[in-house]
Amino acid sequence: MHEEHRLTELDSGVRVVTEHMDSVRSAALGFWIGTGSGYEDEERAGLSHLLEHMLFRGTARYGSLEIDQIFDGMGAEINAGTGKETTSVYSRVLDVHLERAFDVMADMVWRPKIASDDLEQEREIVLEEIAMYEDDPQDRVFDVLGEAVFGTHPLGRAIIGRRDVVGGTPAADLQAFHAARYGASNVVVAAAGSVDHDRLVELVARSLDGPRSAGTDAEPPEPPTAAVARRRFFAKDTEQYHVALGAPGIARDDERRFALRVLDGVLGGTSSSRLFQEVRERRGLAYSVYSFTSSYAGAGQVGLYLGTRPDNVATAMRVVGDELARLLQDGLTADELQRSRENVKGRVVLALESTTARMNRLGSSVLADMPLLTVDDVVERLDAVTLDDVVALARELYAPERLSAAGIGADEGLYTAALEAVSPSLATV
Repeated sequence: MHEEHRLTELDSGVRVVTEHMDSVRSAALGFWIGTGSGYEDEERAGLSHLLEHMLFRGTARYGSLEIDQIFDGMGAEINAGTGKETTSVYSRVLDVHLERAFDVMADMVWRPKIASDDLEQEREIVLEEIAMYEDDPQDRVFDVLGEAVFGTHPLGRAIIGRRDVVGGTPAADLQAFHAARYGASNVVVAAAGSVDHDRLVELVARSLDGPRSAGTDAEPPEPPTAAVARRRFFAKDTEQYHVALGAPGIARDDERRFALRVLDGVLGGTSSSRLFQEVRERRGLAYSVYSFTSSYAGAGQVGLYLGTRPDNVATAMRVVGDELARLLQDGLTADELQRSRENVKGRVVLALESTTARMNRLGSSVLADMPLLTVDDVVERLDAVTLDDVVALARELYAPERLSAAGIGADEGLYTAALEAVSPSLATV
């Protein structure tokens, strides 16, 4: 297994990137499209996600059931996902089935049917998905936090979309959205495993025969303005209070991203992290508690989450406040730095034993115009992270006055009072 990738840009603008792996008989294949909820205005909030669903409703050549039967017959699955800035359609198949899989997936991406009757059925499915999501406070709290951190900026909006947009957009408008967003120059085809790069380039070129949109209106919005701490709460009768704290982070091309991964491991991203050990293991105040990071074009987010019973909210938030204050005041130890750094390095290397992980890395990096670093490059950058780097980043990103808060539970007063232990300003904003 080796790590060299090949990248070709066709005259149409579509980019094809592959990584051949000698030791496998499978190939992971994905189409990466530069559209997501972060590129939508209010009137189109949710169209990227709805369109992703419609790709599976069939094409002129392949019906919806036929698509499922083809991939079942290959012993494979086909799936898709929508994010803030990307939509992806992907599968993993035996190498002997790669061309067949590509033919079907390319037709889905380039030429979905988007008929009115199918759209009406898919609307109902997505509306059910929205209802399911709204019933799950452990998921919804992150979108409440997004609104708190980013305000009215599109990055603060739920990926799943708005009911009125999903329920009311006609087929013609969704077809126009597809033509604008799925232009060849806005698509990357990525594959990893037992794959021949030149042959895949030929397949991509052939799939684009006929009229295709070369442009896109999916330009990224302006980055969010300066951070403003906000408090948000959604009242719901739940067994637990779900609380998330967060603030703007760093952009995906910021060189400090390596230090941020180490910081996340120390704070709450691993089972030996401070939050996991103090909140869960030593005090039993939560089953689920962790920190997280997200990075976008020109922006990012850091945060932490915990779910706890009403009688534990105040104590749990006091422990969180104490741990944040200790991190910002005292920094971290050399042992913590080493352990977190080795954890990140290990996860990077282990993930790249998967053809799917390699394909994801290729597609997302090329679509975002990010450099495709080798494992040695990543390890070198992680090894260069110092204690001072991590502490400086923690003090910048997790300063109490920058933190916004989101909560879901029965009593807003209980939630608001508990936040004072983390940041007194959160009790008054």
